[in-house]
Amino acid sequence: MKTKTCAICQEEFEVLYRIQIKKGKSWIFACKSCVEKQKATNLGYRYGGTWKGKRH
Repeated sequence: MKTKTCAICQEEFEVLYRIQIKKGKSWIFACKSCVEKQKATNLGYRYGGTWKGKRH
């Protein structure tokens, strides 16, 4: 299984979510818990898809 590092907490995960934190800024990959925090507190939050380390 492949893993990637969360851009916010720097932990490795098999599933990450592509998000934007500020409008017009670059996209980052974040874990579920970091995404939930950003979604609740950040008005510029945008979801852009899911990256999975295991594909069928």
